[in-house]
Amino acid sequence: MANEKILLIEDEEPIRDLIKLTLESAGYPNIHEAVNGEDGIKIARQRQPDLILLDLMLPGIDGLSVCRQLKNSEDTRNIPIIMLTAKSEESDVVVGLELGADDYMTKPFSRKILIARVRTQLRKLADHETGDEIRRAGIVINNSTHSAKLNGIELSLTLSEFEMLKLFAAHPGRVYTRNQIIRHIKGDDYPVTERAIDVQIVNLRRKLGEWGANIETVRGVGYRLKQEDFR
Repeated sequence: MANEKILLIEDEEPIRDLIKLTLESAGYPNIHEAVNGEDGIKIARQRQPDLILLDLMLPGIDGLSVCRQLKNSEDTRNIPIIMLTAKSEESDVVVGLELGADDYMTKPFSRKILIARVRTQLRKLADHETGDEIRRAGIVINNSTHSAKLNGIELSLTLSEFEMLKLFAAHPGRVYTRNQIIRHIKGDDYPVTERAIDVQIVNLRRKLGEWGANIETVRGVGYRLKQEDFR
């Protein structure tokens, strides 16, 4: 049985019970529950869970505000957050990711996908990384030499392309908005347009050939490295 602590912040009892049952059946019995944002923040600080499942439509303090407070607090900012939302508006997803959430799921979702997303967030990067290297299904990224190889052949990447590939490879399955990518590779207040990121993604995919299909476009949100086969 897994020992990871999971905090579920969800006000609807039927959904809360279903998620709890799903997690328990998958081997995650150590679950804490909160039915509103205030209690969720309090429990997160007291219990220090390994993962938070956060509904955005909460009474009182809404999910986005909860996410903001947790990510702005020194003692909770590193806890992964998966947002749960019944909303179809892409803007809410983008805002949540910009605030620091690690992933999102739109209700209704399958139990199988939920468990896959939970396991992805709980999986330690150390399982795939050795020293300065990141390895992903044929890709080897070396931070010390600032180089990347695909099936043993060195790739000719620009600095921005290298940083984007490293970002995606370090966190397979995690969605990054265009603004997050800009901040990561260029820093804050850098005059790069979101359109420029799209062009660089196209160029990176081209240089990666067939492997480039693993970099997925999440419509209206951003990009991610497909998490399948990257365990």
